[in-house]
Amino acid sequence: MLLHIPNVLSPEQVAEFRRRLESASWTDGRETVGHLGTHAKRNEQLPESSPLRRELGETVLLALASNPLFFSAALPLKYLPPRFNRYTGGGTYGFHVDGAVMNLAQGEQLRSDLSCTLFLCGPEEYEGGELVIADTYGEHEVKLPAGDLILYPSSSLHQVRPVTRGARLASFFWVQSMVRDDGQRRMLWELDTAIGRLRQTGADDGAVLQLTGLYHNLLRQWADT
Repeated sequence: MLLHIPNVLSPEQVAEFRRRLESASWTDGRETVGHLGTHAKRNEQLPESSPLRRELGETVLLALASNPLFFSAALPLKYLPPRFNRYTGGGTYGFHVDGAVMNLAQGEQLRSDLSCTLFLCGPEEYEGGELVIADTYGEHEVKLPAGDLILYPSSSLHQVRPVTRGARLASFFWVQSMVRDDGQRRMLWELDTAIGRLRQTGADDGAVLQLTGLYHNLLRQWADT
């Protein structure tokens, strides 16, 4: 499931991120990929040890913690701390699939169920740089307003097209969901969304309660915690 989540960061937060990233020290993005990825990836990233990366990443996670749409769709259990990248001057990342298992601190590991890209530049600020996600329905081009996030399965084949003008700044990270299966997550999200709409339209309280119970019983059956 591909899902556009708007306004994760406010315009003021985006402006502050941009101000601080302008003076940041960037490193070669190939430092964080395996052997195969080095042939496809041409961008810059904040170093893994960067205090700025940690600080801005914590701000992103705090914003997501209060975003009900993100929680309903992702059902997050663990996060790989957000990273930040910059594409400019033809920078690109060819088609690839994200690693299935990623290392967290102190030997803990994360299964990458969902990939997230949080855009920090408006689409009018650069040319190229589309995130292209391939699935059984074809290729989907994503280029969102600053502060908006795209959520998609980590199993998807995807790429970032070359940036031919300007600079593309973004945060990216991965989520291990409480529900491993993408199809089950989608059904839970659709059920949760329908329940919310029924509540808003004053539907029968008994029916809403029954559907709410069904949602939680399915989540209880499918969730790994």
